Amino acid sequence: MKAIIVPEFGATEVMQYVEIETPKIKPSQVLIRVEKTSVNYADVKARYGNKGKGNFPFIPGLDTSGVIVEVGAEVNHLQPGQRVIAFPANGSYAEFVVAEGILTYEIPDSMDFTTAAACPTVSFLSYKLLADIARIEQGETILIHSAAGGVGTTAIQVARLLGASKIIGTVGDENKASVALKAGADHVICYNNDDFSRKVNELTDNQGVDIVLDSIAGEITAQSLTCLAPYGRLVQFGNSSGSVGNFKTSDLHSSCRSVLGFSLGTTRKKRPETLQSTAKEVLKLFSEGKLKMEVGHHYPLEAAITAHKLIESRLSTGKIILDVRDSLS
Repeated sequence: MKAIIVPEFGATEVMQYVEIETPKIKPSQVLIRVEKTSVNYADVKARYGNKGKGNFPFIPGLDTSGVIVEVGAEVNHLQPGQRVIAFPANGSYAEFVVAEGILTYEIPDSMDFTTAAACPTVSFLSYKLLADIARIEQGETILIHSAAGGVGTTAIQVARLLGASKIIGTVGDENKASVALKAGADHVICYNNDDFSRKVNELTDNQGVDIVLDSIAGEITAQSLTCLAPYGRLVQFGNSSGSVGNFKTSDLHSSCRSVLGFSLGTTRKKRPETLQSTAKEVLKLFSEGKLKMEVGHHYPLEAAITAHKLIESRLSTGKIILDVRDSLS
């Protein structure tokens, strides 16, 4: 099968488009013929060695859409021919992938493979962050950083569906503001041009927001606490700035505010069963047409280097999709 491999840590040039053996499944797994897969910033971090152990060579990629071609003896809820999304065991930039049955989910007939490939990481993550970690309540106000990206545009929609009354997004480039607004944000602030915390306080009559979704860390985390309302929850789920965010414990106890952490990767490894209910809720939203994916870019599998350069440039909007089956046909 064709696949993209990373034989050593480094810049995009280390990625190779090669022919390798089709993987074998274990009794608890399924084999999936990949239609499409998405590119996530975590793939870039893995390539540089900032995420994962780097057992070389490895295949990048977190999620995929495709068709089951083989089912392990211990998997009872899936069968060959089903259209699915999955979190593969060993990367997704490939013609075939292996996934644990518990991390594979049948998709509705109404969902196309592009939407399906764009969906797992960003929609599962957005729903978990808001519904389970922040425990959003009806009428709350939300601040979402990196609001024009794949997680950002999805989290905006999910927040609205779960009852948010006001959604404020931040972006690093003014040109991305329209993407977040289109996704449903009420206001968008460019944090490179404005003091976002001051603007957020102005927009909330100095009450602050109830929930902050922060994947940037560093100074953004510290600033976010200055516009977080009493009893508010700051959920930290990434570190795209590469910097450490600092706060004082005194910023929390007297105001009854919380700082919470979440990792979808850790949850897939440690508590995969908790994603079954998430998948059910998320796929229901898609089947009802209430949740949509913002797909900004398509590339063939062999152009994964170009896709990585784009996501690293921070000029991408929405999800980046690798069209695996199309590029091989």
